[in-house]
Amino acid sequence: MLSAFTAPGRFWRGNLHTHSDRSDGCLTAEEVCRRYRAEGYDFLALTDHFIGMYQYPITDTKEYRRNDFTTILGAELHSGAMQNGELWHILAVGLPEDFTPPNAPGFLPVEDQESGAQIARRARDAGAFVAIAHPQWSGLTLEDARGIDAAHAVEIYNHGCAMGCDRADGAHTADLLLSEGRRLHLIATDDAHFTEPDHFGGWVMVKAEENTPEALLAALKAGDFYSSQGPELRGVELGKGAIRVDSSAVASVIVQGQGSAATAVHGQSMTSTEVPLMRFHSSPWIRVTVIDRAGRRAWSNPIWM
Repeated sequence: MLSAFTAPGRFWRGNLHTHSDRSDGCLTAEEVCRRYRAEGYDFLALTDHFIGMYQYPITDTKEYRRNDFTTILGAELHSGAMQNGELWHILAVGLPEDFTPPNAPGFLPVEDQESGAQIARRARDAGAFVAIAHPQWSGLTLEDARGIDAAHAVEIYNHGCAMGCDRADGAHTADLLLSEGRRLHLIATDDAHFTEPDHFGGWVMVKAEENTPEALLAALKAGDFYSSQGPELRGVELGKGAIRVDSSAVASVIVQGQGSAATAVHGQSMTSTEVPLMRFHSSPWIRVTVIDRAGRRAWSNPIWM
């Protein structure tokens, strides 16, 4: 069974990608935290754009922590050009407040700045959980994605990109990297700016014994979580010839693997579903997607066969 369902503790709901008026969001950090807490979230990472035009903010949200709500410091990092000439966007959750800024004055690459791979590695070495942000929105190539060897995860879903430009998907990039042997996790995020309906649409459910930044970060790095737009995953267990998925009521359970390998089971109000694994005999990994009647999804992290 995936570690998210065997690790000690309980699930905590959180968003890992959010912006305030410290960069290009329209609400104060205090109001962003208030809204997520009011919506029932257990934690939030406020990740403003870490560039010179905003004075390289790592927005301090510690004062907005409560007994039932915590925050993790972080930022969206930018440095170096992707193949399309645009600046990298790399999510770093759990950055120290004294993280050294890059030479990134604005959203355009400049000479003599470190690459995306270099700043991602610096962030990971500093203790952050590092993710490749919105690969479809960014126009990321596979060669680009291969270069970020410090990433813990890929955004499989970005709600802001879904609402703002219909480019929310990271599954293609993630699956190709998995098929090359990269041990990556999958996260769903909001990327909320509160300038459009870009909030409360994608989150992670993290299994930890405490709702503290330290416990949540350790669980994220270990892969002790799943991602969702609404449905709950309650168990994913690999058996002989089949995988059993326990969930809230869903209409489809789909198992994906390398290349074209995929098997779907459809039905009504399914809560315990077995999916045969005949298609996956040559796939080194599989992952699970469930879809409810409203079309909302939840995603497991990959299982290595």
